[in-house]
Amino acid sequence: MSEEKKDSQISAGSGEKKEKRLVGIKFHPAGKTYFFDALEHELCFSDPVIVETENGLAFARVVTPVCAFPREQCPPNLKPVVRKAGRTDMEREKKNREREADALKLCLERIKSRELNMKLVRVEYLHDGSRAIFYYTAEQRVDFRELVKDLAHELHTRIEMRQIGVRDESKLVGGIGNCGREVCCASFLTEFSPVSVKMAKDQCLAMNPSKVSGLCGRLICCLAFEHPLYQELLKGMPALGSVVETQEGKGKVLELNPIFQTVSVQLDEGIKKFPGSQVKELEPAPKPELAEPAEVPEELKKLEE
Repeated sequence: MSEEKKDSQISAGSGEKKEKRLVGIKFHPAGKTYFFDALEHELCFSDPVIVETENGLAFARVVTPVCAFPREQCPPNLKPVVRKAGRTDMEREKKNREREADALKLCLERIKSRELNMKLVRVEYLHDGSRAIFYYTAEQRVDFRELVKDLAHELHTRIEMRQIGVRDESKLVGGIGNCGREVCCASFLTEFSPVSVKMAKDQCLAMNPSKVSGLCGRLICCLAFEHPLYQELLKGMPALGSVVETQEGKGKVLELNPIFQTVSVQLDEGIKKFPGSQVKELEPAPKPELAEPAEVPEELKKLEE
């Protein structure tokens, strides 16, 4: 072999070592995307894979193409994709779902017998069966040490009890929202954002808890990711309570419809609706401390996080 050929192979080899092949995977359809070292695996979208995690081996699916990145740009301690999931892995996953159902039933019985003030939401087995994770909600601290002993004795695996919030519960369980569609958190929303009553007011929604709260008992998540659109639509419209000039005289703004860009104005002869482009603001709305207090039910304020 010539010296030039050897040099080119060494150069090529060193070039490969300067990069890592990263791939994005999800453990759940509406979960976060995590990046793993794809090593030499050829992976495509939706491929089932077995990955190494801090807790052990886990089953996941590919959600991004494999891309090469310089090593210095890669996260430290990057975990690898162990292999593509084969028939044996798929059968094991199916068996795990059956074990989860049995473990859920067993845990519910033990919770009831020990009179623990907690709500079991879901059970999840790691792919290799080395650990069972029990997700639960509780208003107060729960002493579940005896419960863990019961479960470990019956299931013969490591037990982890993981407390979650009410929003996480809805994400795991799923369901149908007020809009008639599957709740956002269980279908596509990967992260929760803070939601406030002001967002509901800016979107001209009724201050009725049953209308603006979700299955979790908190303000619906769509208020947060739709709010920037409403802020943009409200820019060219007068403020509530301001005095405006219309084609039929002066009046006070009573209601706004950002979607249809209309303004309801109190005139001497009654309330009339005008296009926002035909209304000119003359006097700004009173300052908050001088304006009439907004009627926000106390129970609605409790829905904020």
